[in-house]
Amino acid sequence: MKVERVSISLKARQIIDKLRDKHGELIFHQSGGCCDGSAPMCFQKGDFLVGSRDVCLGEIHGCPFYMASDQFEYYKNMHINIDVSKGRGSSFSLEIPLGLRFMTISRIFTDEELKHVKPVTFSNVA
Repeated sequence: MKVERVSISLKARQIIDKLRDKHGELIFHQSGGCCDGSAPMCFQKGDFLVGSRDVCLGEIHGCPFYMASDQFEYYKNMHINIDVSKGRGSSFSLEIPLGLRFMTISRIFTDEELKHVKPVTFSNVA
């Protein structure tokens, strides 16, 4: 059985449902850049150009989750759970007008999990 690299909390799923009702298909991207640093950001599909070096870690609640390859180097041995909290982030992510922000909660994979973790894929199509 393959171990997923990324998962999502129930509260974050509910926010995605609200955002999807308003904006349609969504994607997530986490970079290591400026603005919110390494915060996960939610975009309407087509509003963010996924780079050819970005990696797809999997899907969360029907949304592909991409990460910049240099950021992935820090997270390659970790499981990521996407949650949401109150507070206004300084990004362009779709949840910001709701007074919320998505956040990454990570933990190191166990040795057993690392044997079965799903591989990432490289993609430039979002």
